[in-house]
Amino acid sequence: MALYRKTIHELHQLLKSKQVSSEEITKSVFERIDQVEDKVKAFVTQTREIALAKAKEVDDKIARGEEIGPLAGIPVVIKDNMCTRGILTTCSSKMLHNFVPPYDATVVKKLADAGAVMIGKSNLDEFAMGSSTENSRFFPTRNPWDLERVPGGSSGGSAAAVAADETVYSLGSDTGGSIRQPASFCGVVGLKPTYGLVSRYGLVAFASSLDQIGPFSKDVTDAAIILNTIAGHDPCDSTSVNYNVPDYTKSLVNDVRGIKIGIPKEYFVEGIQPDVRGLIEDAIKKFESLGAVCEEMSLPHTEYALPVYYILAPAEASSNLARYDGVGYGYRDESADDIVSMYMKTRSEGFGAEVKRRIMLGTYALSSGYYDAYYLKALKVRTLIKQDFDRAFEKYDVILTPTSPSTAFKFGEKSDNPMEMYLSDICTIAVNLAGIPGISIPCGLSQGLPVGLQLIGKPLGEETLFRVAYTYEQNTDHHKAKPSL
Repeated sequence: MALYRKTIHELHQLLKSKQVSSEEITKSVFERIDQVEDKVKAFVTQTREIALAKAKEVDDKIARGEEIGPLAGIPVVIKDNMCTRGILTTCSSKMLHNFVPPYDATVVKKLADAGAVMIGKSNLDEFAMGSSTENSRFFPTRNPWDLERVPGGSSGGSAAAVAADETVYSLGSDTGGSIRQPASFCGVVGLKPTYGLVSRYGLVAFASSLDQIGPFSKDVTDAAIILNTIAGHDPCDSTSVNYNVPDYTKSLVNDVRGIKIGIPKEYFVEGIQPDVRGLIEDAIKKFESLGAVCEEMSLPHTEYALPVYYILAPAEASSNLARYDGVGYGYRDESADDIVSMYMKTRSEGFGAEVKRRIMLGTYALSSGYYDAYYLKALKVRTLIKQDFDRAFEKYDVILTPTSPSTAFKFGEKSDNPMEMYLSDICTIAVNLAGIPGISIPCGLSQGLPVGLQLIGKPLGEETLFRVAYTYEQNTDHHKAKPSL
């Protein structure tokens, strides 16, 4: 099998036994990129020279007989909203088209310290605002399973790169489903960790109380390996949890006997594609056959998650994006005669339509006379949504839902109707509002397109999520399915 098709844990064993070198793995991945990138368009920037130099570092370390960690010498792609020192970080926006950060995001530094080989930065919806990667300033990314369909968003480039074997794994960010939904559409594993478990320092902010960095991988084992490296307290991030991170690979146990799984009826309403519902029901039966206890239950405030999210997230975006004014860095309109018109022209030209839409929504919700009516009320309902989950986890170990109500849709199918586009995140948004972890794993194909199964855990409950997801994966072959690019 080609090296680019292998998992982190497979490549690590080959490196340790000196059957292959990191340089060979990295060149194999770049050869794959040369074959398919013109079709997929997953990358904003490639870092070939930097990657090959890092690979040589790891190979020299192995030659000296030194121990290497599980990510050493393995290629990774970073979503282009995470700061990379000396390398363009654009957020797929004209506003940051020329921004080169002077520092690394904490996750980027942790991966570098672990010996990971960064091969490039991936495409996304501008400033991570979108569900299809159609909102990128540069170009849309295409789904490797069907090039006429979207890969999901906003981390569509990161998901598509893993699905197309253009990288071994990648990092994305998840504000309302932006890791799990593209993982579902592209047939890979995507994890949104507990809020605060992974540092957000160096992640360009969209909605600070919702954003969370997490991995895309080819299987559950790789996701656990990546989380071992990127999780942990960071004094640079005031929302970082001071928590002794366990070894998540020890949770990879093929056994769910006695595990109680809640099936919320609110996630199985009209609007879910019949094939998607059928595959989720098959997964529930599989868990029951493996000894898990599956019961229908209720999360009564689920119906309010979408409106709450689209008040809170744009409000935070309005505040976070106020810094892009053409003064300090990034794009500046040079044609203006005075500073006020420079601000206005810079923001009008620098931001795309979806970003401007969300800034206006957020500014309206925070404005005098509407703050109490919208923003404050949304915060109160967010608390009710979190309390629903708290009560559910008194009885259940995990909650099982579809990741998305549909398979990947075609380009342009929803771009003219923002509300219909927003509904594609309906199964994932509540998890961000509650700050809890969720993982999407492949559970089959519907008319040749991947379907994702979402497992939701209690705060810092990643160990249980990995156990349940790993057991399902070990007893099915869905994660082995590959697109025929």
